[in-house]
Amino acid sequence: MVLNPGDFYFGGTDTRIHTLLGSCVSVTLWHPLLRAGGMCHYMLPQRRIPTARDGLDGRYADHAVQMFLEVIERLGTKPQEYVAHLYGGGNQFPPFQRGRAPDVARDNIAAGLTLLKRFGFRVAHADLGGTGPRRLSFEVATGEVTLTSAGGRRSSAGGEL
Repeated sequence: MVLNPGDFYFGGTDTRIHTLLGSCVSVTLWHPLLRAGGMCHYMLPQRRIPTARDGLDGRYADHAVQMFLEVIERLGTKPQEYVAHLYGGGNQFPPFQRGRAPDVARDNIAAGLTLLKRFGFRVAHADLGGTGPRRLSFEVATGEVTLTSAGGRRSSAGGEL
């Protein structure tokens, strides 16, 4: 399954999730005993202006983490039981950074790290910042995350803590 910006998914062992990240950030969560997990792909740290959309919106870090917390509660589990990974937040246009423009990538990274810590998740692996895009693949059955970054660098991180 492909996760687009703003998407959220949580499910069982028969799923592989893919996404492509720029300044956006993805969080993967995996429960080693249940062999269940999920991924979000958020675009901004928080919703600054109320909109007509009701409910949680996966485009925002604070909403995406709340979506994870709701699933975790329904499963009767706790955040510290999950293996958390955090990816993305790459600067997509480094030569064009000028003045006091917002640094969306930096703000996305800070939001993800802060929220995961606040709610008791342990980040087992992170690949954040830098420049260029990242392609991410998450195998829910094993908790393995494979990352291919700009320039073709490829790495994997397992699900175990």
